[in-house]
Parts: sequence; C-alpha cells; structure tokens
Amino acid sequence: MFACRLNEPDQIGRRRAIIKELRDAAQEIRELPEGYAIRFHGDKSCVARLADFIAFERECCPFLSFELKYEPYAGPIWLEVHGPEGVKQFIRAEVAKGGGNHGGDGS
Repeated sequence: MFACRLNEPDQIGRRRAIIKELRDAAQEIRELPEGYAIRFHGDKSCVARLADFIAFERECCPFLSFELKYEPYAGPIWLEVHGPEGVKQFIRAEVAKGGGNHGGDGS
C-alpha cells in the first residue's frame, strides 16, 4: 500500500495547493510503462512550482522517482513520475482528486 508520510496540517494543505496549481497548468499527460509524463510550459514560475512539488513528494511518497526534462529553446518542461508496480493507479488517483487524502484507501 502507498501512503502519505506528511502529518502536519500546514504541510498537507501546502501540498494540496501545489498539486492543484500543477494540475491546472498541465498541458498534456502521457502514460509511461511505470508512471506518467506531464508537460508544462517552460517559464520560471512553473519551474519553481515543480521544484516545490518534488520536494513535498519526496517527503510524502519516498517510493516515487522524479525526472524533469527541459526542451530546448525555452520549450516545455516534462515531469516524469515513476515508481514500483502498482504506483500508476496511485498517481492517477492523486491527480484526479488533487492530492486530497492519500492514505491509499480511496477515501
């Protein structure tokens, strides 16, 4: 089972806000064999939000790995999220509910 390790209400609230911002800014989502690739515009504010997101997720979900790919000429940025078997369903649920409860039980 995949579960959140954050326990401070302010951390959880900040994480939810970052996920909502990124979900709203996502331009494309591609399914990968072990996760997803999400395309964002390449401006500085997006880079900062992605860095915040990765910092929170590394604390919250240590089983995930992250990769940022910057396309040339100030093109889009791709965030790849990978993990062990079963993580794609977890990621899909998190994106759909905007980072709400994430104890993995669907509530």
